[in-house]
This record gives sequence, C-alpha cells and structure tokens, in this order.
Amino acid sequence: MLGPVVARRADGTEVRVGGAGLRALLAVLAVDAGRVVGVDRLVEALYGERPPSRVANAVQSQVSRLRALLDVEIERSPAGYRLVVDPWEVDALRFEELVARGLPGEALALWRGPSLADVGDAPFAAVAAARWEELRLKVVEDHDVAPVEVLRELVAAHPLRERLVARLVRALHGQGRQAEALALVDRTRRVLAEELGADPSPELVAAHGEVLRGERPAGRHVLPAQLTSFVGRGEEVRLVGKALDEARLVTLLGPGGAGKTRLAVEVAATRPGDVFFVDLSPLGAGGDVPLAVVTALGLREDGRRAARAPRERLVAALSGREVLLVLDNCEHVVEDAAGLAGALLVACPGLRVLATSREALGVTGETVRPVPPLPAVDGSSPAVALFADRAVAVDPSFRLDGETVPLVVAICRALDGMPLAIELAAARVRSLPLAEVAARLDDRFRLLSRGNRAAAPRHRTLHAVVEWSWDLLTEAERVVARRLTVFSDGATLESAAAVCGVDDVDEVLPSLADKSLVEVSGGRYRMLDTIRAFGAARLAEAGEQESARRAHARWFLEVACRATPHLLRGEQLEWLAALVAEHENLKSAIRWAVGHDVELGLRLVAELGWYFWLRGLRTEGAVLAAEVLRAAGPVAPAGLTEEHLLCALSASASGTGDAVPGALSPRQDTPVGFTGPPTRPFLTMLWGMAYGVPDLAEPTLDARRGHLVGPDPWSRALAQVGLGMQYQYAGRPAQARAAHEEALAGFRALGERWGLSVVLSQLAELSRVEGDLDAAVVHLDEALALGERFGATEHTAGMLVQRAEWHRHRGSFDAAWADLERAAVMARTQGAVEVLAQVRHGMAEVARWRGDLEGARAWCEEALRVCPRGWFGPEEVRAHVHVAVGRLELARGDVAAARAVWGSAVESAAEWGNPMVLAAVAEAWAGSCVVSGDAGRAAELLGAARGLRGLAAVPVDADVLATEDAARAALGAEAFAAASARGAGFGRDGLLAALRK
Repeated sequence: MLGPVVARRADGTEVRVGGAGLRALLAVLAVDAGRVVGVDRLVEALYGERPPSRVANAVQSQVSRLRALLDVEIERSPAGYRLVVDPWEVDALRFEELVARGLPGEALALWRGPSLADVGDAPFAAVAAARWEELRLKVVEDHDVAPVEVLRELVAAHPLRERLVARLVRALHGQGRQAEALALVDRTRRVLAEELGADPSPELVAAHGEVLRGERPAGRHVLPAQLTSFVGRGEEVRLVGKALDEARLVTLLGPGGAGKTRLAVEVAATRPGDVFFVDLSPLGAGGDVPLAVVTALGLREDGRRAARAPRERLVAALSGREVLLVLDNCEHVVEDAAGLAGALLVACPGLRVLATSREALGVTGETVRPVPPLPAVDGSSPAVALFADRAVAVDPSFRLDGETVPLVVAICRALDGMPLAIELAAARVRSLPLAEVAARLDDRFRLLSRGNRAAAPRHRTLHAVVEWSWDLLTEAERVVARRLTVFSDGATLESAAAVCGVDDVDEVLPSLADKSLVEVSGGRYRMLDTIRAFGAARLAEAGEQESARRAHARWFLEVACRATPHLLRGEQLEWLAALVAEHENLKSAIRWAVGHDVELGLRLVAELGWYFWLRGLRTEGAVLAAEVLRAAGPVAPAGLTEEHLLCALSASASGTGDAVPGALSPRQDTPVGFTGPPTRPFLTMLWGMAYGVPDLAEPTLDARRGHLVGPDPWSRALAQVGLGMQYQYAGRPAQARAAHEEALAGFRALGERWGLSVVLSQLAELSRVEGDLDAAVVHLDEALALGERFGATEHTAGMLVQRAEWHRHRGSFDAAWADLERAAVMARTQGAVEVLAQVRHGMAEVARWRGDLEGARAWCEEALRVCPRGWFGPEEVRAHVHVAVGRLELARGDVAAARAVWGSAVESAAEWGNPMVLAAVAEAWAGSCVVSGDAGRAAELLGAARGLRGLAAVPVDADVLATEDAARAALGAEAFAAASARGAGFGRDGLLAALRK
C-alpha cells in the first residue's frame, strides 16, 4: 500500500484488483491485517456518506469478489470481516515495525510512490496515508538513509520542513555539490521569509555553516523513530546541545515520565557524526551493560574466532571516531553504566555520552542537567500545547478556546507539568468531557496526598495518573494488562493470547491501545515502562507472577522449538527474523528460568544456541548459558544430558565458562550418560569448535564421529566439512576437496546459507593453494554474498581480507585495496581487532608490491599494534605480520635483521602447532638463502614448505615463485629437484629444527 495498492500471491505474481472500490476494500482490511474490521468501517471505505440500499448485501458481494482474487482467506464473523494474513505481509505495517525496530533504511526501501493513491476518496485512506507519510518524513529527517533523489522529491513536496531541507543540504554537501546545497539554503530562506515571515531554524543554519566551513556532514544516526510531534522543549534542546559542546558526558536527570528519553532523542538527532541509542531498560538489576551496548551498536561475532570482552570490542569500535552514545534509563544499573561510560570516555577521545537517569552517574567531568516540568501558566504554555496536541490526536474536534484553556491549564498544573501524565490525561478526551477529566484527576490527587508523604510529589502524581487510567479499564483489560507486563519487548496477538490466557485478546489489546495503556506498531503491542512497572505491581498483588512468567517461558520455548528446524534450511532468514523480533523476550524467559525452573532453562538454551550463533551474538548466548549452567550444576538432570552438554559447550566455547561448574574444556571427552547421536545438529558443530580439528590417525576418531554426528542431512554435510578440514591440515588436498564438495552438495540441497558460506570459503582456499585463483575468487564471492545476508560480521570482513590477498597475487592492487578498505570499516565497527590486524597486514603487502616500502612498514607496525595476544588466531596473524616485516628487512639488504624477525614467527609456530605459519616462514627464509648464496638450502626449505602444504601444483605466491626461479638458476634443474625432494622429507619437526639452526 506504500504506492498503488498491489496484491501478490505467495509465488510473487501480481493480482489485478480492478476498481477503486475493490482496492479500497482490500486496503481497509489490510490496514488491520489479522484483526476484525467492522461492517460500518467497510461501508464508509466503499461508499462514503452515500451507501446504497441493502448495503450489507452490497458489502458481502464486494467481499466475495475480493475473495475470488486472493489466495488468503477473508473470514466472516458477527462483528465484521478479517483478512487472515500476518501484518508483516502488509508493506505499510511492515514499514511501521521496521521503523520501531530501528531499521530505517529497510523501512524506506518499501515505498513505491504516494500511498493509497488509487483507492478513491475514502476518509480512512486519507488518514492512513497522512500517518504513513508523516512517519516517512520523520524517518528521513532523523536518519541519514535516503538518497539525494528521494530527498529532492520530498523537499519539493514539503519545502517548509526545515529539518528535511537540512538533510538534503548535508547530503548534497557529502557528494561535493556545495553550490547546489548553498542555492537550496538561499531558496528556502526566501520562502520562509515570504510565506511565514520567519528566519531559518538552528538546524538549517547549522547545515549551512557546515557547507560554508567545509565540515564533514553528519554521520550515521541510529535512533528510535518517534511517532508523535515534539512539543514544548525547544529551549531545552538548545541548552543540552550546548552542554554537549562543552562537556563529553551530559546526564539528563529527572523522575520517570519527565520526558528525559524524548529530549535525549531530539538532541541526538541534531548532532553531527555518528549517533547510537542504547536502551538499558530491558536489563535487570546487575545486567551486563557493556554487552547491551555491543548489541545496540550491532557489533557481531562470526562464531569462529576467540570471543573478546564486550568492553574491548567497544573501545576498538569507537576509538578514532566522532560518536555520540545515548545511554537511556541508567538508574537501575547506574554503577555499571558509570563504569563503562568513564572507561570509554578515557579510551575514545572522539566519544561523547548523553545519559538519562533518575540519579547522576557520578563520573568525573559529568554535567548534570535536570529535566524540568513543562510550564503551565496560560494557554500559550508548553504543557498546554502538549495536552492540546495529544488531545487532537484522539479527538480531531478538540480546540483550545476561552472555555477549554482554563480547564487544560488546571489539569496540567495538577499533573505538575509531567509530560507522560499530561499525555495520559489528554488520551481520556476521547471518552470523557474535558471538565470530567479535570474533576476526576482532582479527586484522585487529594486521595493520594494522604498516602506516602515521603515519596517525591511527581512520583505520587504520575502514580495517580496511571492508577486512574487503570481504574477505568474493564476487568478483562486489567487482567491482560497486568499479564502483558511479563513481555520484555512487546507481544504479538498470538503470544499475548498464549501467555495471558484470556478469551478475545484480539479485542482487548486494541482497546488497551485506544486507552493509551499500550502502544501498537506493526502488529506488536508494547507498554511504556512506567505503565509496565505499575502493571507488574498489580500482577504481584494478584498472585499471578509465577504462573504468568512460567506461561511466558513455556511459550517462547515453543517458539524456539518451532523455529529450530527451519534455521537449518532455506527458509532460515525468515525464521531468524521472527526470532530477532522476540530477542528480548527470549532472553527474559531464560533468565526467569535460571531462578525458577532450571530444566526449562536448559531446554531454552539448547534450542536457542544456534540462533545466537547465526546472529553473531555468541558471547551473549554464552553468558546466558553460563547462568543456566551455574543453576543446574555440573551433573545433568535426568533426561536432559544433551541439553546440559549443549549448555556447557556454549558456556565454555566462548571463554565465559572457566569458573562455571559443568563447563567443558577443549578435547574433553563427552560426559557420562550422553549416548548420541545428538537430536540437535547444532551440538555437532559446537563440539567440533570446542574440540578442534583432530588428527586423522587418532584411534577413537571414527567412534567419536558416530557418537556426535546425527543422521539428519545438515549434520552429515557438516561432518564432511570437518573431514575436509582434517585432510587440509594433513596436507591431502585432493581428499579435502572431495569431502568439501560432498558437503557443498548437502548444504545446497538444504538451502542453508551459513553452511554454504563456510564450505565455500574452504573450497576457495583449496583452489588458491592449487594455483587456480579464478576458481578461488568465484567460490569466495559466493561465500561473501551468502555471509552478508546475516549482517556485516567479522567473518565477512575476514573473507574480504582473503579475497584481497588473491587480488594482490593476480596484480589487481586497486581491487585488493578496495576490499581491504571495506573490511577495515566492518572490522572497526564490529570491534574485531584481530581482523583489523589482518587488514593492516594486507595493506602492508599491497604497499610492498607497489614499491612503497616505508608505507608497508608503517602498516605492519599498525597491524602489530592492534593485534591482540594469547590465542591461536591472533598469534597466527602476528606471525604472518612478522614474515612480512622480515621481507621488508631483506628488501633493504639486511639478512640478519630479517632472520631475527622470522625467528619470532618460528617460535610462534612451534608453540601453537600451526604448519601453515611454519611453511610461510620457510618460504621467506628461502629467499634470504638465495641472497646469501646458499641456493641448496633455499631449495630444501621450499621443498619442506611445499610438503607441509600438500602442494603438487606451482604455488601462486609471487615471492615464492621468484625464489624458486633464482634457486633453480643457481643450482640447475636436476640439483634443485634433488634438494627440494630432501626438504620434502623434513616434515614439521624436521623443518622446525632446520629453521632453529
């Protein structure tokens, strides 16, 4: 509906819905997809104010025509008709949900033109189209996601929206089109003066100044979209912005309902540079604040590297950038929030933090700005303007006049100017006369003034407003409202019905939304935090906490069980998105189970382990697994051996389970009681990650494989990947290729993208070492395309580094550099310092082959500076950088210095047992032997390296080719072949001994 109304069948073919009336009928049903639409609304949509005689028959006839066109059901009920379709299938509702989830780019991509433009003049269409258009404009104004062409179109339609104009000015400036940007500012200034007699807004002036000064345009803004207008705090926005200019930590202080969050969002939207919003309210007391920030910034892990502490990832991701971090709702985790903010501000000079809290963070350098109540002096006061704005939203006939202004002023004063309280009171205008609203509020406040006098007055006032709103509910509404509080991030109709246990939830929830007790967006129902806290207290009073939380946990276990098999097949992206929408609920269910039903917790962790892995949230999943494992203890409950093993592996494989009873260490035997094979294929992969690549000669290998590999197609394909990697490490590329090809066929048959990405990257490496770079790049391009469907993870960045190396080997330096720059951006934004070190190493090699030896040395130094220590992967990267540094020393003629550097790489290979590092050192050392005149030794080292790699073909590395040619020329072909054959017999230990000499 975001454009001409179009219906499509499941296979994507378009259904021609002829006639404006029939399109209007489809649209009015789709606006409330999955909900009953009353016949009166259908009549209005179809016929306006002039319905025909026997209108019920006419509506029924139109519905029958529509049914004949669609392949989804239109249900009839006594109350009306219901289009039986998931709201996600309706582009306008999906647009609202994507905006609410903080995905503005995906949301805007759904628009095809003016919405509902071909349904005639039905009143509902004008209202809905206006709402979506306003939300679209807000998204474009708040986020740097719209291309210049779209911005031009919107500015042409709305030339007086100054934030929109400012966004286009900055976009033009970002493209180097300063003249066009300045002309647009001048044109807008004239229009404002001629039509409104006004000067440009501060934001437009700021954008103009950026162009004149040549400053970098504003960066990426990740902020929650706001569905209502911002009223009454323009001066506070200016003052808080000024405070942020002068201090790097500003805390907005005030009670619940004071409007701290909204003020923070509005301030953040005006700031240059990158802006990220982190809502800490879903965390319980003592929750992991750094991990919450990592998640909000989208710092993903690829699941195949050592986990790093969230704080380290944040420092890596934020250092060297101009970033504003908004930490919202800090009061219940104030110490952890303060500790993190202080540490990040010290480590990241370009960072600023805007916090909201009910108490100051207490960090050195903090500027505290209390958020005052809105003044309510007369009809022009901000509090009155806010009340009027929200009242008009629920009752378009509401007006401020001589009769209503005194009542509104009295209401706002009685509510102490608290924005949330004012909005709740204004919502009552829909169902009560204004005088009645004022009278009831006054009664309630007198009653509460005789309660707890120690409580802050605004807390008492806010509580009174919520309680009053609560008292106006029916009993069924109260039951649903209090049970809905167990949801951490909203509920769908299906989940609310399952957990709340009340008939007609599909009618009760919309009623609660009408009364402003819940917000609805894209088919999800959410409560404001203050109302949720009030409802949770009512849940406790009713004695329903245990039953409601248990129902919630059981429901989301059912959701996880339903999704698990689909995550291993072609439909995994759709099911992954469904679980992403319930992410906070899933975590909440696990954490409740830790203290109340550990067996349920084990089942939840076992079912959700693969979900966390696919999303690149391995650390977050491991933290939850560790919590459950501590509660469960080291021995599995009866009948839950596999679940306990999965939990133990999840906790230990990410480095979080060292002190957890029951957590496993690598190469540990499977626990007593686990007979295998596993019923959850994820266990096969996770055990392989914890155990490592075993030796083909290990006597128990076949038994272990039968014990841990299930009969399902995914497990069988994964087992072939593991076998192929064993052959690779053993230097048997032909057998490795056969195993990987079998795995590839298995994953392709399933359509499972993660497995395909993994096996294609392995095949790419095999093709590279066999000398077929073209085939390697084809495999890697496909692996990259598949991996990117899951998001920009460090795994994707690592594959880009791999492809850049191959571009370099082929002499395509520009292509290599482009891949490395793209990988660097991913690695920095993900805080993936190991991959960033790989990127810098790749840049050093490109610079070396271009003849820029000083540039290459600088990039090597940067790679060593950022590379972490103490684990297999980072030490391997560090060793390869040392190989590159040695080649630079050799290039300037210092053989001794080169060998000294290579010596550290040799010891790294000895400590970590990596044959590929040892082969790389041998190849580089052979070059120094040629320089020093020992061609025979060079041939031996080259033969030993080739033996370790299992290569029969000529290696693709140009350095190695040059060394081989020089040694062969010095020795003659026959002597070179003999020396190379001697070296091939060294093996790993013999080569290590030779290099140490």
